[in-house]
Amino acid sequence: MGKALIIGAGGVAGVVIHKCCQNPDVFEEICIASRTRSKCDAFKEKLQPATKTKIQTAQVDADNVSELVALIREFAPDIVVNVALPYQDLTIMDACLETGVDYLDTANYEPLDTAKFEYKWQWAYRERFEKAGITAVLGCGFDPGVTGVFSAYAQKHHFDEIHQIDIVDANAGDHGYPFATNFNPEINIREVTANGSYFENGKFIETEPMSIKQVYDLPQIGPKDIYLLHHEEMESLALNIRGIRKIRFWMTFSERYLTHLKVLENVGMTSIEPIDFEGQKIVPLQFLKAVLPDPASLGPRTKGKTNIGCIFQGVKDGKPKHYYLYNVCDHQECFAEVGSQAISYTTGVPAMIGAMMVLTKQWKKPGVFNVEEFDPDPFMQELNRCGLPWLESFDPQLID
Repeated sequence: MGKALIIGAGGVAGVVIHKCCQNPDVFEEICIASRTRSKCDAFKEKLQPATKTKIQTAQVDADNVSELVALIREFAPDIVVNVALPYQDLTIMDACLETGVDYLDTANYEPLDTAKFEYKWQWAYRERFEKAGITAVLGCGFDPGVTGVFSAYAQKHHFDEIHQIDIVDANAGDHGYPFATNFNPEINIREVTANGSYFENGKFIETEPMSIKQVYDLPQIGPKDIYLLHHEEMESLALNIRGIRKIRFWMTFSERYLTHLKVLENVGMTSIEPIDFEGQKIVPLQFLKAVLPDPASLGPRTKGKTNIGCIFQGVKDGKPKHYYLYNVCDHQECFAEVGSQAISYTTGVPAMIGAMMVLTKQWKKPGVFNVEEFDPDPFMQELNRCGLPWLESFDPQLID
């Protein structure tokens, strides 16, 4: 049916590649490209004998628009799946515009020198993508991604108005290390050390990092400490969900993780400000990333489950309604299937499904869109088929 250029060769990219190869009727050809071609070649060597999907590999600098354009023109994909770094979103979007190819990513753009993530930079591309007649799907991982699809599904099938959404991301997995991050350490630490925020009554209210904590009893995982964070999908959901008054994002952290993180922060290792070290400039957080375990290596070590979902409060037919839509994912089952822990799996599977939605023209329209702006039903069906089955409760515990 189509060709996909996959940019990136880390843990999430590995899941996307595996899942594309499991769906050769949609992904007839893929090209895996990254700065380090040997990583791409390793995926091809492992997967090509077992799939009908034709696999190519390439070397590309995703910061270089001309290199990206040359690769896109050479491979001629129908869609570019960006699972590189958030810093590279705009250069890849520029290349897609120049070549007239559809685009999808899993996380919104972040400037390299500022720990701030928001959609304004990518939303600024709306008119250009619309005029070019091509589609850009933003934030098609799990959160953001599936959480937006869940919200669209709840809005379509269960509510006349949704007044409150609490997004809860819980990882009860244990990898055995004193301190490690489950996805790119640089992105992860920038995210959790930033100020928190929540949306209420038409505006965002900032909070001190990790200053708001609750305990929530999660299905199949049990009671966990959850902390309020800023997260990008709140920004688009605040615009796209009827009747919304309040949105909060919560994530679980262990005391051990927070203690290590605080020490690293206190000694300056989480800083993104360059410092002089033996005659050269280095960014402390980038150095820390280099010495921490690679998230892609955590798969064989990690045991336990994740639970990610949305708790909705609103009205249907004039009556109050509560609804909880979530997924539970097992780390060891993910590793047995694709060689990855569940954090990468829950991001990579939705990225593949989003690309499938565009290639099959179920999510194909010109412009730049967040996932909740499309019909959620075909995506929800594919979640069940492709390894992320969803569960629901009509009497959930609410968060104060």
